[in-house]
Amino acid sequence: MNNPFESAALQETPTPHTFNEQAYLAVNPDVAEAVRLGKIRSGWSHFKRFGHIEGRRQKVAEDELATPENFDEARYLAENPDVRQAIELGRSLSARAHFDEFGRAQGRRQKRASDIPAMRARKLAAVRPLLLDSDTPLSGSGKFIFADAAAHGADADDDDMPISENGYDDETVGWIEALADGLILDVGAGYRPVYYSNVVNFEMKDYATTDVVGVAHRLPFKDGVFDGVISIAVLEHVKDPFRCAAEIARVLKPGGWLKCCVPFLQPLHGYPHHYFNMTHEGLRTLFEGHLTIERQEVTNPTHPIWAIAWQLRSWSQGLPPRSRKQFLRTRVEDLIAYPGPLLEKPWARELPREKLFELAAATILYARKPAADSAAEPIANCAP
Repeated sequence: MNNPFESAALQETPTPHTFNEQAYLAVNPDVAEAVRLGKIRSGWSHFKRFGHIEGRRQKVAEDELATPENFDEARYLAENPDVRQAIELGRSLSARAHFDEFGRAQGRRQKRASDIPAMRARKLAAVRPLLLDSDTPLSGSGKFIFADAAAHGADADDDDMPISENGYDDETVGWIEALADGLILDVGAGYRPVYYSNVVNFEMKDYATTDVVGVAHRLPFKDGVFDGVISIAVLEHVKDPFRCAAEIARVLKPGGWLKCCVPFLQPLHGYPHHYFNMTHEGLRTLFEGHLTIERQEVTNPTHPIWAIAWQLRSWSQGLPPRSRKQFLRTRVEDLIAYPGPLLEKPWARELPREKLFELAAATILYARKPAADSAAEPIANCAP
């Protein structure tokens, strides 16, 4: 298999010396929104106070300093439209002439060359024999795109939909590097901050790092072809997780490994929809008829503290200012007491409808079987 192991970073962990305001805000929309609303002065202010502790990332620069050694005519013109215009008007002979005469002294930049197209081409050449239909053509962007993804992914075409772009933990990176000569399938990869040559990024939405567009309940691969499968925060978003789990097991090689993470106490989060949270027993039930379960655990990235922080932060963000202040002054001791009297607090009564559904202890469904001759009147509209 002519697919040498490589990786290309699309995001990086900033330092005080490499911090870039625009690149930081591009990766952290919550910070950008806080800056826009005047809640924080700048991305740099956030990074100094919180971001470096939280492990926030920033976008890797798409340009680079042009030098005599790396100069590229097309990439220089792409970054410098004024030079392109000067050439069109006959004021400069070429981009190289401009660089030699002016650009080098001016510290001009050029578009950075991306390694991803060549990495993807080699990767998908290795994947082609593993497809159920090996004659599937590549799209214009050099990816495999399966038609049935369009119908199921229609809701994912919303440009305002949050992008899933969490990086792998150290354990997963170690497994990826240990399988440098193999192929791993990431089912529901989202946008990958690091692009790996041996990880097939499978998604229903075509992100910049997506390799194969399709739906998880019908994987377009032959049986037993992947050395490993990653499925992180995906199965809560599918309508039939049992079917998806069976598909994941089907495409694994004998002896191949699976790492699957599904939330238990996380609030509602839609990418684009959120159907099922699971206990550890529920997650085990998805796969125990297909795979040998070796271990289940709660690690630092899935520690209960994240669930508590998410609940409280989202609750406070949904309140009007006066109630929010009261809520934030509430002690943990008060919250863990019998909660009945707390229902009368403004910070409980004023929680908006969408937050009630996001953070609910449970939701209640009311339904009626349609009469044989006509549809019955609905009981109530209980959807958020």
